[in-house]
Amino acid sequence: MEFLNEHLLPGQLGHFFVLLAFVSAIFATIAFFKSHLAKSETESAAWLKLARTVFFIELFSLLTVFAFLYYICANHYYEYLYAYKHSSMELEPKYLLACIWEGQEGSFLLWAMWHAILGTVVILTAKKREALVMTVVNAAQVFLIVMLLGVYVAGTKVGSSPFSLTRNELEGAIFSRPNYLNFIKDGIGLNILLRNYWMVIHPPVLFLGFASTLIPVGFAFSSLVKKDWGKWVQPVLPWALFSGLALGTGIMMGGKWAYESLSFGGYWAWDPVENASFVPWLIAMAGLHCMVIYKSTGRALRASFVFTILAYLFVLYSTFLTRTGVLGDTSVHSFTEAGKMMNILIGIYVLGVTVPMFILFFRNYKNIPAIHKEENISAREFWMFIGSMILFLAGFFIIAVTSLPVYNNVFGINVADPPDREFTYNKVMVLVAIVVGVLTGAGQFLKYKDTTKKYFLSKIVWPVIISAAIYLAIVLFYPLKYAVKGPGFLFAINIALFACIFSVVANFYYIQSVLKWKMKAAGSAITHFGFTLMIAGMIISSGNKEVISDNSKTGLFIPFDKDPTGRNQENPMENLTLLKGVPTEMGKYTVTYVSDSASPKEKTRVFYQVHFVKKGSGEKSEENFSLWPDSYKMKDNNLTSNPDTRHYLTHDVFTYVSTISVQNEEEDTSAFKTNLMHIGDTAYYDNGYIVLNGIEKNPNNERFHFSDRDTALVADLTAYSKEGTSYKLYPGLSVSNMTITFLDDTSITQNMYVRFSGISNGDEFKIGVKEHKKLTDFIAIKAYVFPYINLVWLGLIIMAAGFLVSLLHRANAPRPLALVSMVVIVGALIFLFLFANA
Repeated sequence: MEFLNEHLLPGQLGHFFVLLAFVSAIFATIAFFKSHLAKSETESAAWLKLARTVFFIELFSLLTVFAFLYYICANHYYEYLYAYKHSSMELEPKYLLACIWEGQEGSFLLWAMWHAILGTVVILTAKKREALVMTVVNAAQVFLIVMLLGVYVAGTKVGSSPFSLTRNELEGAIFSRPNYLNFIKDGIGLNILLRNYWMVIHPPVLFLGFASTLIPVGFAFSSLVKKDWGKWVQPVLPWALFSGLALGTGIMMGGKWAYESLSFGGYWAWDPVENASFVPWLIAMAGLHCMVIYKSTGRALRASFVFTILAYLFVLYSTFLTRTGVLGDTSVHSFTEAGKMMNILIGIYVLGVTVPMFILFFRNYKNIPAIHKEENISAREFWMFIGSMILFLAGFFIIAVTSLPVYNNVFGINVADPPDREFTYNKVMVLVAIVVGVLTGAGQFLKYKDTTKKYFLSKIVWPVIISAAIYLAIVLFYPLKYAVKGPGFLFAINIALFACIFSVVANFYYIQSVLKWKMKAAGSAITHFGFTLMIAGMIISSGNKEVISDNSKTGLFIPFDKDPTGRNQENPMENLTLLKGVPTEMGKYTVTYVSDSASPKEKTRVFYQVHFVKKGSGEKSEENFSLWPDSYKMKDNNLTSNPDTRHYLTHDVFTYVSTISVQNEEEDTSAFKTNLMHIGDTAYYDNGYIVLNGIEKNPNNERFHFSDRDTALVADLTAYSKEGTSYKLYPGLSVSNMTITFLDDTSITQNMYVRFSGISNGDEFKIGVKEHKKLTDFIAIKAYVFPYINLVWLGLIIMAAGFLVSLLHRANAPRPLALVSMVVIVGALIFLFLFANA
């Protein structure tokens, strides 16, 4: 059968280049290794030339595959399953890149591209180690690219091609028709939560970090093969620093995305996939510090090997957790679509790269030089190694708890996730923060091998005094209020806050008093300054986070469906119910649900205008602004919310919609019921009663502006509800040119109209009451104030700048290049984290 209107050429070419990249990676692996094994310089050069040629074919092929995949998604060629699942006509062009790495195949392609790009840098810089490092890079490429093959071997499908045709992968009657594309009106599209500019930036940076952890493994491999042991440390240090920069920044970009797109009210939730990306960074940082120790003292070389290999192992393990579906519904990030063969391929990848490395390491363990004499307790390297072990143990703890679903699957047991997952991690990590704060502060004033007591105390006394003064000021004027977990945990986070303040002050003092503002050598101090400032910002913003959407005074309580996990259960008392058009008090603000509007392209996505007026002391308000949180009705009818945030220098006001009204589409046929009332009489309605207080002639007030020449009457009514609340109502009527105009009033909270219909007998008045059958539009919002959250983002930027200073210093970068790199990278981070969404 010949199918109509299909665009098969892009897919055929794309699949060809996938195969070409795969074959090239195999040949490059072999050729690079043969170059190392060659017995003569001439033979080695010949193999190296061939390896480079094949490698660049591999790089070109991967870039071409990416271009074809983007072309297919951008043009919405739904004959391809990948385009059908991840793109849609409503998708804004700026999110087309995000739909590529939303899927498994696209993210593996992105990862492989970064390996190839970094491999190019290795070729240009690694010199004598190029062949062995590139052997490892291309071996990893073989495992990655095989995920994209989508070919059948002995009846078993190996990998999943991004160019698979929809009619070959899905079942349906329409696929038996030549014109089946006429029946596919649109694709499924990008997940609504991923339609955020951070999802265009965060995954590439994160995968660059993942890919970069392979390069130190390659250098370690070269040393183990060459048996030149510690000589790999010097050239690998810039790569280790780059990994810290890229992976750390990528992780926190994910935190910024979560803060702007998810409704849990924060930037970190100890989600399993967040953890799985955080652990490699912790271990990579442990390895980095061990490398620095070795370079300065000759110690910790074995630990440098182990932590370098483990960092990449946990990168691969995070891939296993994310891609195999083993996490199930315990993570918002996990893929659940991987088949059995894909799971096997990922498992082979994990074992295929790391197991040979550990075998090689342990076979050479005794030959790796180590100093057996104990370090002096006053030596910097002693405490640096202690810090490295703390980072490693913290990572081990996190991954042990995160892996509960794996234990359950492997051993057939049913160990439950901790009931309070966040606190399970927080109560351990707050202790880690204390140790890290103290070590990164005090450790700067220790010298390698030995430090005199007099020198150390003379340098540390002022940082301690200044830190104590700052902390005391915080305790007096802005104390931490997070007492939910008891006084013990509150005490612990206060100690952690002091430790972080101490580290910030100590590192600043170190740059000023010891380095004398020689910024080229200040990379580690800047990094520690930024990291502990970031942790301090996390402690303050989380410890004093305030829910301001108090619903205890409205009398309107919206029931929430029970969350089966118990983690995200909404509390009605913390979700303020807003009736459309009714100003409602919320903390320092008066908020009004003003309007709602559907997205012009995403019809089930609705934006809600919530207007805030901050109450001032005079007649004028201090400030007013509108936020536009939105909700999206998923195809399973579940509600997904995207928050909106008002950013200030010292705090953020964070708001999201937790529930919305569901209207009955039936026509409202209710009519006015007329009550004959004297002044002081009572008339009843379904939810209470109304009292006629009096009649005013030609009133001139906030609502009406009649003069003595007008003919108008206004009834003064009070409605009393069964809930004990009361509402003033002022229906009126006016006569002009022999025409009567009714000026109805409305009680939105009571779903009721009232009308002054006329006068019956002198002192008897007609008061009409109409009760809606249709519910008033309402939303429930949850709102937080995050104090000093900009310290988190500022700390990250400073930390990244510190990594960059160290990287450029270790790489001996020319001064002009170093300056341009600092301006471009740090400037971009400042814009993205502090101003892009302000």
